[in-house]
Amino acid sequence: MAFLPKRARGTEPYVDMTPMVDCVFLLLIFFMISTAFIETPGLTIKLPESTKQTVTREPREIKIYLDKEGNLFHKEQPLSLDQFKTLLQQTGSAAAQTTFLLLADREAKHGKVVQLMDLAQSAGIGKLAIATEPRRKGGA
Repeated sequence: MAFLPKRARGTEPYVDMTPMVDCVFLLLIFFMISTAFIETPGLTIKLPESTKQTVTREPREIKIYLDKEGNLFHKEQPLSLDQFKTLLQQTGSAAAQTTFLLLADREAKHGKVVQLMDLAQSAGIGKLAIATEPRRKGGA
């Protein structure tokens, strides 16, 4: 009967962790790259569809979200109509070079959209833009 030789005293079995750490980092990088970045994580706004037309983004931009209940948001913070007016007035002399970008839900009331655009225009905002999604193939 053959016995395996005894290990030298004081040596412990060793498991190299380097390959496992490499795999974890590769998985982390894969998930970071493949993640769809959501622009409005706290808001659910379904933009209306339109034919694709891109507008150059301006350095000075006021981005306002309007949900289907008629609530306003700026940088994910709720905004009242008076606060919106104050925000527009803060642009001051730079209003002519500022773009007002409205991300309105497709089910938002048309009257509210027009009201916001009218307020922006009366504040002297140079460009008005409404965000849309590209039309899907086969969509009406």
